[in-house]
Amino acid sequence: MKQGLSLRVSQHLALTPQLQQSIRLLQLSTLELSQEVEQMLDENPFLERTVEEAPREEFGLEAADTPVRDDDRLAESDSDFASGSSSSSDTATATTDTETAVAEGFDGEPDWEGDGTVDLAPDDSEWGSDAPARTNNLGDDERADATELARSQESLQSYLHRQALALRLSETDSAALRFLIESLNDDGYLEDSLPALASGLAGDDNDQFDDLVHHFQVALGLLQSLEPAGVGARNLGECLTIQLRALAHEDETEEEEEIRKTAIAICKQPMELLAKRDFKRLATLTRSNEDEVRAALQLIAKLEPKPGRRFVDVERNVVIPDVIVTRVGNGGNAKFRVMLNPEVMPRLRVHDIYAGALKQHKGEGSQALSQRLQEARWFIKNIQQRFDTILRVSNAIVERQKNFFVHGELAMRPLVLREIADELGLHESTISRVTTAKYMATPYGTVELKYFFGSALGTETGGNASSTAVRALIKQFVTAEDQKKPLSDSQISEMLKEQGIECARRTVAKYREALRIAPANLRKAL
Repeated sequence: MKQGLSLRVSQHLALTPQLQQSIRLLQLSTLELSQEVEQMLDENPFLERTVEEAPREEFGLEAADTPVRDDDRLAESDSDFASGSSSSSDTATATTDTETAVAEGFDGEPDWEGDGTVDLAPDDSEWGSDAPARTNNLGDDERADATELARSQESLQSYLHRQALALRLSETDSAALRFLIESLNDDGYLEDSLPALASGLAGDDNDQFDDLVHHFQVALGLLQSLEPAGVGARNLGECLTIQLRALAHEDETEEEEEIRKTAIAICKQPMELLAKRDFKRLATLTRSNEDEVRAALQLIAKLEPKPGRRFVDVERNVVIPDVIVTRVGNGGNAKFRVMLNPEVMPRLRVHDIYAGALKQHKGEGSQALSQRLQEARWFIKNIQQRFDTILRVSNAIVERQKNFFVHGELAMRPLVLREIADELGLHESTISRVTTAKYMATPYGTVELKYFFGSALGTETGGNASSTAVRALIKQFVTAEDQKKPLSDSQISEMLKEQGIECARRTVAKYREALRIAPANLRKAL
């Protein structure tokens, strides 16, 4: 083999740090973007937040300015006993079939002028400041912050600690009760066993372990006597049993007492039988007749399978829309205005004093500072590019799905990412990043941008129907069904065929599960 030199010309795409940052910012959600902005403000001295319109830099273009949520105004949770305590688990427990069987925009428009587009700053060789400033004229006193209202809700632990103050307990028992309260999950259940909790504190000391288990048993009885009923249970059966025992009262008739006792006996059986509503098996195991079992199940259906549900920190469930769609005009001339939500857009600018000082004084270390200044300007430009892309995609979606904004989800048309990508001249992966974890406020509620995309199902006329519209139709059928004779998946499939939509039984089952609709046997009324 002979060695030699050769020259070859080729092209390849180089992802510069600026482009990588632009792609990363595009796929971030509103909350993640807020965290990214806070981190950049801490790390880069040339970047600052502004509330008023940003002044011009002496040497560059206009200072970039985009609005941001003011986190400093958020009120902290009020808890008199939160010192040294651990927070509840952030992982939401999925709703099980058993629990399903047990328990069956905007007032004003933001001050936004123009045609609804974001003007990007022109390119400049000296990296001058960025884009025109935008201000939000909505006063802080005129509208309450949703996150602040969410945080003002009392937690389950605080509520239980407040009740524990009324109990006259020794210091040891009081400490054991506080420990169990802080060990509850978001649903109000005690996931760890008492020996497991005791072993974590006692270590290898057997005498201390036995003493802790004893105190925890006493504290558990006290905890389960507090409100809401069912708190402190180790499993669903125990939770329902505690609630049933709490229903006992002096004026209770013999028939009501018998039904309640039957319900308690049912809760001691495997929960699978309760979920399947196996009346005959339950009647045999509880030594009751089927009528008593049906009455007991009706009583159980009124109970709360998750006692801590109403105390869950609703801040995690607050969805702030990135785009707002408002209706302009009525009737056939109705149009829809698409605008960015100024509340989620961070107000940032380059620190003009630092930037001016750096330009006038070139010395040792100026190269590193110049790099930080360029990073600040690139960060502002990339944020503006992010919101400009979101607005462009949102306008294209609204134009394609205009029938949805007029008639609702039943009028949704099939749409795939490729259609929007081809229309805007963007890559399909870019559209996917834009529509993930971004939300739009519509006349029919706040939905994720991905909600407007759905596959197509064939119709008898040769056209296509959106899978989103088909799911809405299935939901409509189930809502209007006879609860004593619920519709099966096969019957729903036949009803869709009558509407001209070809949808197999398996497809109906998949859509029904996506809508979190129980099967026909679980929807049947007792």
